[in-house]
Amino acid sequence: MSFNSRILIVAVHDVIMAALSFEAAVALRYFTYGAPQEFLFLWEGTLIFSVVCAITFWRIGLYRGIWYYASLNDLIAIFKAATLAILIFLPVLFVLTRLEDFPRTSLIINWPLLIVMLAGPRFLYRALKDGNLQAAFQRFEMDQSRVPVLLAGAGDQADSFIREMARSGLGTYRVVGIVDDKMGRIGRDIRGVRILGSLSAINDVVARLEREGMRPQRLIIAGGSFGGEKIQDLLQRCENLGMSLARLPRLTDFDSGRDVNADATTSTVRSFEPRPVDVEDLLGRPQKVLDRDAMRELVSDRRVLVTGAGGTIGAELTRQIADFQPACLTLVDNAEYNLYRIDLEISERHPDLPRRAALADVRDPERLEDIFSSETPDLVFHAAAFKHVPLVEANAEEGVLTNVIGTRNVAEACRRNGVGAMVLISTDKAVSPSNIMGATKRIAERYCQALSAQPGGPPSETRFVTVRFGNVLGSTGSVVPLFSRQIASGGPVTVTDEAVTRFFMTTREAVELVLQACALNGSDSDARGKIYVLDMGEPVCIADLAHQMIRLAGLRPGKDIDIQFTGLRTGEKLHEELFDSDEVISATAHPSIRLASSPAMDIELLRAQIEKLGEVAKHHKTADILDLIATLVPEFRAPDATTRSADSIAVAGSE
Repeated sequence: MSFNSRILIVAVHDVIMAALSFEAAVALRYFTYGAPQEFLFLWEGTLIFSVVCAITFWRIGLYRGIWYYASLNDLIAIFKAATLAILIFLPVLFVLTRLEDFPRTSLIINWPLLIVMLAGPRFLYRALKDGNLQAAFQRFEMDQSRVPVLLAGAGDQADSFIREMARSGLGTYRVVGIVDDKMGRIGRDIRGVRILGSLSAINDVVARLEREGMRPQRLIIAGGSFGGEKIQDLLQRCENLGMSLARLPRLTDFDSGRDVNADATTSTVRSFEPRPVDVEDLLGRPQKVLDRDAMRELVSDRRVLVTGAGGTIGAELTRQIADFQPACLTLVDNAEYNLYRIDLEISERHPDLPRRAALADVRDPERLEDIFSSETPDLVFHAAAFKHVPLVEANAEEGVLTNVIGTRNVAEACRRNGVGAMVLISTDKAVSPSNIMGATKRIAERYCQALSAQPGGPPSETRFVTVRFGNVLGSTGSVVPLFSRQIASGGPVTVTDEAVTRFFMTTREAVELVLQACALNGSDSDARGKIYVLDMGEPVCIADLAHQMIRLAGLRPGKDIDIQFTGLRTGEKLHEELFDSDEVISATAHPSIRLASSPAMDIELLRAQIEKLGEVAKHHKTADILDLIATLVPEFRAPDATTRSADSIAVAGSE
């Protein structure tokens, strides 16, 4: 067993407690009979008792327990150690001193006194740290027939998991060891389970457990501080060792309630069941510190409208906005089922929230005007867009009519109806676009930028806020659900190019930062006409993502599931960018949000060109569409028209 300073501290404490208990027991014995003695009256006995206790406690494993997780198991170990130490001490003292001047009845006093002096500090420490001792006094035995598992992380979740898996008899797993990078905990125990080594020593730990007949079948992540790189490393190690990788739900997701009937106990145990590691875990993006008060102030008691409310981003916007208790929430979408689904969800989550679900197409300005005039929103989030690169490439006019004309229609409706702010959801594909989807979103950015920099006079001073970010995990048409379907069907998994990379963030994080950016804009007059760009972290290699998802499914890339490289589709880049070369980048009050600024176009000239673009799109004049897009977005490089439709709907691994 490895040794560390914390074990030494506990050992010193326990030996001191043993010495004090011996002296106190002898003093109490003599005091009871009217003959009090000085401290260390029997110094030979005190020394011998301390040595016996030190050896006994070491052999029992008393020093290895972590006080923060003191439990009934520790109390039982203390009971055994105290009993054994006294039983050994008496014959040893007899051999060495013939028990001269030693009152035998003091041992009867010493036994409970020693137990109290050893257990008291441990459980007092836990009570001070944990707030109560209820969880500490739950007795259980591990069923040896359960699946042996190794935990990664020696913290609260490990303690809770070990307890819940065993205390009711309903758990599936038996924890045979723990690994953790906190060196002060290695060699110690949590509820009788040893912390065997560091994360980097997993191979040695598994080999040791295998020699002892307890080879784990699964590694379960039991902690919230594991970054993406560390999880990827654990995934590779598990694959090499023939183990599966899983993670525990976060503590905030667990069912509460511990005084239970059978049904409640079953529910609690199920809530601790490990879950597959998600792609989100592989990204390992750190939790952002958000100004939720500012976000709440932005939304609370205001009338909010969301376009594209049934889509991935729109739906998450709707959920988070509803949580901030707006005065009214209007959901706009032209997809009936998507709108029905999010409206039903909000009605169940917030039954008292005034809301309206409006079937409408952002291409229809008259319909938008009816909705805006009747709902009078204070804040509009415009998430409606066509975003799938190959489909928009093959249907350029549809991309123009929704992404450009639709954005213009929403922006003008905001101006006419006195909306306080409109937030445009943009994409990294708008930067130096190589496809029509990106180019149309760039035009939408420039229109809102021009309106913000040059409001255009009455009737309103609407703030136009543009937020740009990369791909969202699990969004409609993205690689994650595509890869999942391909893996489920036995493969192959298709990736466009071995070197292709993309930026990713979770849907929740993206929407939180969108709200944060909007809140920042309200307090920053210098942000007018600039674009908020979210920090996307490091780009992710799509081929690596495919390998990792196959491993997460318990399969082997290239053996169980093939990976095929199909070649970049028309309009796709190897690597996306977040900023144009001519944009000036500046910081904001939030470290995960930056500002990009560039000269704004003249709003009247832009309106005229967009009007022409809309007309040629209505008449399906593809060549004219490309010419006008090239005029509005000079950095756009149109793909060869002869190849645009040929591979437009090819299934491949990037959006």
